[in-house]
Amino acid sequence: QVQLVESGGGLVQAGGSLSLSCTASGSVTGIIAMAWYRQELGKQRELVARVSRGGRKEYAASVNGRFTISGGGANVLNTVSLQMNSLKPEDTAVYYCNAYFVLGAPRDYWGQGTQVTISS
Repeated sequence: QVQLVESGGGLVQAGGSLSLSCTASGSVTGIIAMAWYRQELGKQRELVARVSRGGRKEYAASVNGRFTISGGGANVLNTVSLQMNSLKPEDTAVYYCNAYFVLGAPRDYWGQGTQVTISS
């Protein structure tokens, strides 16, 4: 079992910056990747950025060059942060922390979500 606690988010004007953080607890040795997803009202949840335990990073095309994901932990991957710069109104969404866990049957764990609102 893994628990994810998110912090950050809020309201900022277009062009501004925000950061999100997420900390995992529980069986963190089973986590091989952590990510941020976002979901706009009435739309499907989409991947924003992902970092693997080996340090590999990937970004959605819509945020590449503006967002930076970082992962950390002492010999494990149990924290992930997302620095969001040059924010646009279309970045407005609920952002969810995700951990991909592979001990036993692989599964995803999710945080509770945090609202990010960008005003124009």
